[in-house]
Amino acid sequence: MTSTSSATRPFNVADLGTLVVMPWSGEAPDGSDMPYLLAYSLGDAEGGAATTGAAIERLLGDNGLKVGGELVDGSERPSLPVTLLVASGSAVVTMPHLNAQCTPPPEWLAAVEQRGYAYLVFTTRPWPEAEPGKPVTPEALAEFAGAEETLTAAAHIILPTRSLRS
Repeated sequence: MTSTSSATRPFNVADLGTLVVMPWSGEAPDGSDMPYLLAYSLGDAEGGAATTGAAIERLLGDNGLKVGGELVDGSERPSLPVTLLVASGSAVVTMPHLNAQCTPPPEWLAAVEQRGYAYLVFTTRPWPEAEPGKPVTPEALAEFAGAEETLTAAAHIILPTRSLRS
């Protein structure tokens, strides 16, 4: 007699590949700046883009976020295991299996201070051309971040900011 294990395969962080968090700000419908964060993989895990996409989708799902789903407002879900810390000119997104840090521009920091939150787009769509340390033009960012393929392959989260207080 053969039995099948019902245990889920352990999450392998290496399947995410190189994960990048890119900050930018832009005008929102209310006329003021919105601080955005775009999280994506370069698609460079051992199994390529398909592996990274599946790993990101699992990471998001394991944390209560649905790819292609409704906007999740973190201020209305205090148990959401995704947080945003803004301190010393850096932004840090944390969730189980992930701790990603970036250095936002001054206009992003001003927008997040004014609003008290940032809009995170965490996409399963890889962007291998946008490597850390290589400049990305505003046009390339708008093309990728605004593409239907990127947006429908993403979880969308409003993340309240936390800060270090003395």
